[in-house]
Amino acid sequence: MKHILFPFLPFLPLVVLLIGCQNSPASNDKQETTLSIEESEIETAEPLEINQALLADESIDVIHPVADGDFSLNDTLKEGADDDDNNIWPRIRTQFIFDIPEQPRVISQRNWFLKHPSYLTRVAKRAEPFLYYIVEELEKNNMPLELTLLPVVESAFDPFAYSHGRASGMWQFVPGTGERFGMKQNWWYDGRRDVVASTQGAIAYLKYLNNFFDGDWMLALAAYNSGEGRVRNAVRKNQRLGKPTDFWSLDLPKETRAYVPKLLALVDLIKRPEYFNISLYPIENEAVLTEVDIESQLDLAKAATLSGLTLAELQRLNPGYNRWATAPQGPHRLLLPSHTVEQFEQGLSELSPNDRLAWERYKIKSGDNLGFIANKFNTRVDLIQKVNNIKGNQIRAGKYLLIPVAAKSLDSYIFSQGQRIAKKQSKPRNGLKTIHIVVSGDNLWDIGRKYKVSGNSIAKWNGFAPRDTLKLGQTLVIWQQASTDTTASSYNKSGNNVENSIMRNITYKVRSGDSFARIADKFNVRISDIERWNNLDRKKYLQPGQRLKLSVDVTNNI
Repeated sequence: MKHILFPFLPFLPLVVLLIGCQNSPASNDKQETTLSIEESEIETAEPLEINQALLADESIDVIHPVADGDFSLNDTLKEGADDDDNNIWPRIRTQFIFDIPEQPRVISQRNWFLKHPSYLTRVAKRAEPFLYYIVEELEKNNMPLELTLLPVVESAFDPFAYSHGRASGMWQFVPGTGERFGMKQNWWYDGRRDVVASTQGAIAYLKYLNNFFDGDWMLALAAYNSGEGRVRNAVRKNQRLGKPTDFWSLDLPKETRAYVPKLLALVDLIKRPEYFNISLYPIENEAVLTEVDIESQLDLAKAATLSGLTLAELQRLNPGYNRWATAPQGPHRLLLPSHTVEQFEQGLSELSPNDRLAWERYKIKSGDNLGFIANKFNTRVDLIQKVNNIKGNQIRAGKYLLIPVAAKSLDSYIFSQGQRIAKKQSKPRNGLKTIHIVVSGDNLWDIGRKYKVSGNSIAKWNGFAPRDTLKLGQTLVIWQQASTDTTASSYNKSGNNVENSIMRNITYKVRSGDSFARIADKFNVRISDIERWNNLDRKKYLQPGQRLKLSVDVTNNI
């Protein structure tokens, strides 16, 4: 069992001055946000006045999909934290090694922070649970402690932050670089949001970049933002032109030109708070979380009960888990407040292997397949196969399957990926609401042209990045302007306004005598939509028992 980091914080709602990174081998591959106790508190952070005040040459490309919360890991958390011996800031500043030039770009960033002191407090409160662990890991790896402030620039210390450039997590990794530096990403789990996995990955990546640029930390940091290939090319260009090759002399994107000065400005403020007449939010210089090995898959609701936390609190501490349980293939760990560990481990030891998850006995029906059953119970085919010792995909009607299911209703897991997306999609917006079901061959460009909206907007409305891969059967919410060009496509077959509709996705089992026209009439949809939703051709006959995906307005009488 490892002791790990941080006191916990009041996560205040804010969208801060982060710069979304896009890291990949040649164009950085790194970058989703914070949470709250009640479901009603989940909210998409909209641009606030603090964003508008940012310098004109900065790019704000990070989204905080969940509101900050307020709970403490320790009743005595703040006692003595103002004393240097108990405050982590003196420990950090005494190990700073970067020179801070009085360079215009640094000065302008520093002035912004000084004009917005509340921002520094908000970010420090977000950093509070994580900072101790990061400091410990940087020290173990002999890394500059200035890097403890990099998540401020990346995500405002928000493990749920994501960018439209596909980057996610506190350290903002895109999928490719996340995998490159050891962060698993699958249906159950995203290591880019896992505080431990992403911190280890960030350290490994920063070490690599520092070595790549022969120990020049300014170039390494620039490459963390825009990719080592881009920075290397800028260096080579200056070499050919006989110009200096330091960071300040390079021709780099505007975002990167502001990125390094922003970090240096933060370092300067932490290094000389008295000089700038600012007060730093005190953070305790000791670990208050423990990493617990749980050995195998565990429902998060059961873990929360065993530890005496709410489910939302547990999810806040373990943001890497996408679903209602930890990942079947690992990692098998949870971060818990240290004072809850003994109670948790005692309860876990008394839990039988079968009680770690909830189960449902399901009788296979004619026409069922493993994919349909897995989708029905919000689980995965491979898990059903493993539990039931099934090899291949063949199942027989009338037989029974044991299905692992969530211990609570899915909407109780309010910080799971599905619930965050559902909250995003249900947010009221201006215009006419349309539901689009992704079919084979769909892409954002074509869907955007069909509905006369931008692909970036579709991605934003549905909580993913424009470059993310669409999945067959995926439900997209689309908001169109109420104009003569869009009115016709914003009404259903019966002429009802889709904006006032309540749309639900259903699976319909074809019966003897059914036809495209009969089903379309029954559910008040168009034949062309049935074809599109199911990648079918109306010229071909439907088969009894065949299952169709339909998007139905439940406000209609059908």
